Amino acid sequence: GHRNPQGMALHPETGAVWVHEHGPRGGDEVNIIEAGGNFGWPVVSDGREYATGLPIGADAPPSGMIAPIHVWDPSIAPSGMAFYTGDAFPDWRGDVLLGALAFQLLARLELDGDAVVGEERLLEGELGRIRDVVVGPDGLVYLLTDAADGGIYRLRPAASAS
Repeated sequence: GHRNPQGMALHPETGAVWVHEHGPRGGDEVNIIEAGGNFGWPVVSDGREYATGLPIGADAPPSGMIAPIHVWDPSIAPSGMAFYTGDAFPDWRGDVLLGALAFQLLARLELDGDAVVGEERLLEGELGRIRDVVVGPDGLVYLLTDAADGGIYRLRPAASAS
């Protein structure tokens, strides 16, 4: 069970399918899809009931259910998702980039294998709600915002100070 998937990307080295989804009042999550896997919605959730604020999920995933590899609480409302595979930002290579609607930012998840080991939040509040993220063939990152006057933005490395 998945609640509300919003972004999906293939891992560039393993081919695994990664997905992120909105949780209720917290509990947005990233999962690595496994054939026949039970991702347990609503039992596996860090979200809360909208009316009461009470936790929805169990304290730990029951046997046979798969826990997410990363959770946001409070919710960032994740949107588009891409693995960074370019050369323009070498420190990002292999990381996951995703937009956030609620926090209006670009999140970069640093990975060690299939584990999220860090998160960097970029452009918070600068562009509006980031709906989609794409890595272009030029290695630059392209962002789509969803406001009526929104746009497509290109991220490129800052010019060197020398």
